[in-house]
Amino acid sequence: MKGYDHTRIEKKWQKVWKETGLYKTTRPKKIPRLADSPLPLGKGESDKSYVLDMFPYPSGDGLHVGHPKGYIATDVFSRLKRMQGYAILHPMGWDAFGLPAENYAIANKVHPAIAVKKNIKRFKKQLEVLGFNYDWDREINTTDPTYYKWTQWIFLQMFKKGLAFESHEPINWCPSCKTGLANEDLETRSTSSGQVAVCERCGSVIEKKAIPQWVLRITDYADRLLSDLDGLNWPEYIKESQRNWIGRSEGLLFTAPVKDTSLTIQTFSAHFEAFYADTFVVIAPDHPRLNELISGTATEKEVRAFADELVRKRLTLGRENVGEPEGICTGRYIVDPIGNGDLPIWVANFAIADYGTGIVKASAHDERDFAFAKKYNIPLKPVIFPTDPELRARVERQEVCFFDMKEGILTEPAEFAGMRGGECRHDIADFAVKKGFAVKKTSYKLRDWVFSRQRYWGEPIPLIHCPKCGVVPVPEKELPVKLPTVKSYEPTGTGESPLAKIEKWVNVKCPKCKGPAKRETNTMPQWAGSCWYYLAYIVKRKTQIAGQSKKLDPTRYTLHATRALTRWLPVDMYVGGAEHATRHLIYARFWHKFLYDIGVVSTSEPFERLQNVGLIQASDGRKMSKRFGNVINPDDIVATYGADSLRVYEMFMGPFNQAIAWNSDSLVGARRFLERAQKLRLKIEEVRLKKDNDLSKDLSKSANVHLISVLHQTIKKVGEDIEAFRFNTAISSLMILLNALEKESEVPREAFEIFLKLLCPFAPHLAEELWSSLNNKHSIHTESWPVFDNQVLLRSDVTIVVQVNGKVRGHLTCERGTPKEALTKLAYSLADVAKWTDGKEVKKVVTVPDRIINIVVG
Repeated sequence: MKGYDHTRIEKKWQKVWKETGLYKTTRPKKIPRLADSPLPLGKGESDKSYVLDMFPYPSGDGLHVGHPKGYIATDVFSRLKRMQGYAILHPMGWDAFGLPAENYAIANKVHPAIAVKKNIKRFKKQLEVLGFNYDWDREINTTDPTYYKWTQWIFLQMFKKGLAFESHEPINWCPSCKTGLANEDLETRSTSSGQVAVCERCGSVIEKKAIPQWVLRITDYADRLLSDLDGLNWPEYIKESQRNWIGRSEGLLFTAPVKDTSLTIQTFSAHFEAFYADTFVVIAPDHPRLNELISGTATEKEVRAFADELVRKRLTLGRENVGEPEGICTGRYIVDPIGNGDLPIWVANFAIADYGTGIVKASAHDERDFAFAKKYNIPLKPVIFPTDPELRARVERQEVCFFDMKEGILTEPAEFAGMRGGECRHDIADFAVKKGFAVKKTSYKLRDWVFSRQRYWGEPIPLIHCPKCGVVPVPEKELPVKLPTVKSYEPTGTGESPLAKIEKWVNVKCPKCKGPAKRETNTMPQWAGSCWYYLAYIVKRKTQIAGQSKKLDPTRYTLHATRALTRWLPVDMYVGGAEHATRHLIYARFWHKFLYDIGVVSTSEPFERLQNVGLIQASDGRKMSKRFGNVINPDDIVATYGADSLRVYEMFMGPFNQAIAWNSDSLVGARRFLERAQKLRLKIEEVRLKKDNDLSKDLSKSANVHLISVLHQTIKKVGEDIEAFRFNTAISSLMILLNALEKESEVPREAFEIFLKLLCPFAPHLAEELWSSLNNKHSIHTESWPVFDNQVLLRSDVTIVVQVNGKVRGHLTCERGTPKEALTKLAYSLADVAKWTDGKEVKKVVTVPDRIINIVVG
């Protein structure tokens, strides 16, 4: 057998797999399993495994070696599931609309459609050389009109159900990208002057701008998005990120009149136990009601200017980093309904317009309120105190803030005097409601989703503005509303999309009255297409053109294919970056729950299990970037070392969900491991020639007990580790098995075949080549996964730690279950043990079966 020619082997088998359609998706069916089978049963009525990658947006830079890590993992996992008898859906596609693709096109002076087509071609070529088992017949592209027809259809269903509405409130505006952004599209970055709220795409400091926007009522689903997290097999920190982002708070909503006006305001409090302590009110500087509140006051201009300055500072520092408390009195007061008199209304930098009502009653029992009141000499009135007398005296003198609502002792209201706040929280809420002071309310940190973008490269929003009929949906039969081809697609910066200038496209007839009307010119955000793409892989179809049996129509989708959706949902394994925890994953769950409500899908959640990918950093410890000049192209690695070497190395680098730096020197080790695997094949040939016949399939007759034990241990370990995404330890086990096989003078064919089956998810090309060289007629990837024998594992040898007076003095390898007396005799035979026991009185021998023997001497 020749040396390891990875280029020849990999090109050969990639061609064979493609020509034979090896990885085409097969329809799930019920597969009977024996009751004592070690293989896991599929869910529902079919054994299926839907394995999904978070699909990439095709940037012009192509892939670097960090990108394939998650794709290799899903490939390994799906190959295991296929060999276990599952029907596999493992697709790939392109998230090609949105700001990344458009900004790249603008920077390179090329139309987005041309850039995307070119970039997809490059990405696909890079993926194909890595030997992934994707079913490319299921490939999708979010910019395909036959695809985004259904993105628009889902939006229309939301519009008809009242979940899509037009808002004119100030939004996050990126002055560089020249578009509105949702809160989830912002980042907080550290600078020399503090924290800065910026656009996550371009890094520009965010402004507030009031322009018409389409918004989705994701808050209507907040409770379900929160409660359903508990049943998901996701990393706990991702679920906690979503809980924090949704930010559910149960509290009281207080309503009070504004003195000397006809206005009333509402304040929300999640910590209402001490509401009798409220002595002032704060309102957010960007609150939409601030103007009417200060209108006509003597200090109107001064307050407005001060509030604008607070807003500017907030945009610079970030809304969670307000620094020192700052504010100004509006000159207005509320009439406190509980009898605390007239409470002044202040503009405060720590009040947030889009949390609760944006107006908060403040007291001595909140640290920020307390500091604010002390700074501006606002009177305070403590009503809840600690049990410690000395600390209580300091609270009474208003020297410190006491905010332990749960353990504090109340003095007001009188009905609850002497009780701990935590004991009577619910009773106080009922009391406030009964008295007419407040109503119970649940508030959320989650805001409704700003869905409009004032850009060109996105899905057109399928609505029409009619002067007579108002906003009218495009009839479903007219979908898709295609994005028109234009020469000038740069953002305008005026608050309008470039589409507004295309009069022929904009001016249409109203679907209702047939009068003149105009199309909506804002486009959807990048996240729209990724909210349902996992469904598109299921329902993608191609149909024959009438009368032309050999030709196919362009791709068609239908979300009415409920039988197919029911067959494959939910996604069994979803793999991608943790950076999507509070954007894509929340958005997709929201859309899925809506589709569940209208009967399109049969599951309430889209993704059953989630695994996050740890970042592969450059060798200098930084993120791979052209800017840093530290990018490593996977094409170069494949050319030099081979795709299988790259696959093995990336899975062996370390724990899958942890970040780790690239090390090309370590890649050599993966290559040598595969070279040794190929060389081991020669031993099979030597044995066959020596015996002049093929080896017996009865492994127990042709191999020693130790080898059989290692084989079954490896089968168990590799299978369990792949299931748990512990790929590095799975490969370590394969290396141990290879070492054991190399020590054998004669390697049984069956043992070698088992090794190849365990190797093939990681190194599919080499495993296929070696499998074929044994004159096997079918692909190794259609073989059954090896099954370990528990009885063999129980009979296997174990290593016993030998201690003298609790200190390790040696090790024994013996048969599992060896009696204590025999173990003691063997232990004494060890030279290092004898050194510490000879001539000494043995007081007792303590044995932990199959693990430890401790000889206690005097």
